[in-house]
Amino acid sequence: MSGKLSGKTAVVTGASKGIGAAIAKHLAAAGAKVVVNYSSSPAAAEEVVAGIAANGGSAIAIKANVADPGEVQQLFAEAVAAFGPIDILVNNAGVFDFKPIEAIAPEHFHRLFEINVLGPILATQEALKHFNPAGGSIINTSSTVSTHSPAGTGVYNATKSAVDGLTRTFSKELGPKGIRVNSINPGPTESEGVHAQGLIDIFKKLGEQTALGRIGQPDDIAPAVVYLASDDASWVTGQMHFISGGDR
Repeated sequence: MSGKLSGKTAVVTGASKGIGAAIAKHLAAAGAKVVVNYSSSPAAAEEVVAGIAANGGSAIAIKANVADPGEVQQLFAEAVAAFGPIDILVNNAGVFDFKPIEAIAPEHFHRLFEINVLGPILATQEALKHFNPAGGSIINTSSTVSTHSPAGTGVYNATKSAVDGLTRTFSKELGPKGIRVNSINPGPTESEGVHAQGLIDIFKKLGEQTALGRIGQPDDIAPAVVYLASDDASWVTGQMHFISGGDR
């Protein structure tokens, strides 16, 4: 397989379903060798790997909880053993759980911050030990919630605002190493998680309020990641990319 990412190795966290799965497939279609990380859905992760292989790509599935330093270390050790130095890291693993201020508890706070904020930090730290000396690209998955700040999303909003902040700060720290850091900020997007939490009707209504009048799909999001991972974005870093149907 050849393409704009031919010869590159990509690690995508939280890639067994939804946006992460679409990102993994699109990166592979562009020629990258892809590590499909998952934490609790091995069958779904292997299905993503099988789909990539069926289309002529290279991928493996590796289990790791991104909030666990030891598991993150093992994730990258296995990734490098399979495919060599890292060129692309997509910090996509995340959880969303909306609660009004009266319902926020320490457990809710810590769960969201450990996965959504500590996770990207740990993955980035470990990836840097194995990055291609020539540099590469890190893409963080944020959300339009970080700027909309809708009622009832306080802690989730705070985590995604933190992701935006990490993106801007890390871009300045890693620029001298030739590593670009950007975020994607999807709008309302249909996914297994949205259905599982019974939010699909709400998300569809939000989608209808966008300029393009519909809810997003994972395949609407993934091409932007391919762009940011490629040399097409060689002078783009520290930026938030709102992929939201005009919902900003």
